[in-house]
Amino acid sequence: MSKQIANVSVNAQANVYFDGKCVSHTLTFADGTRKSVGVILPATLTFNTGAPEVMESVAGACQVKLAGQSEWKHYEAGQSFEVPAQSSFEIKVEGEPYHYVCHFG
Repeated sequence: MSKQIANVSVNAQANVYFDGKCVSHTLTFADGTRKSVGVILPATLTFNTGAPEVMESVAGACQVKLAGQSEWKHYEAGQSFEVPAQSSFEIKVEGEPYHYVCHFG
């Protein structure tokens, strides 16, 4: 789990989605790869993906349902889940905000 991310450039302007229920910042590494770090407030949201993603749980908990699946799966700090490219997932956060690092494919 990433507690600190070194040697990156941070986009100071936040990415704000779903009326502020999800806020993230884009990190760019020297080799051009990107990640985002963010927080999702209590809500149920649907995200679409272009590239494959790995969502790393940093704090809080969530439930996730990937496109084509019928069951929700629970994730908490120290766990991660993968989302295929050109897909979508629903994420449900209840109670405490969910903190994450998104690794793009």
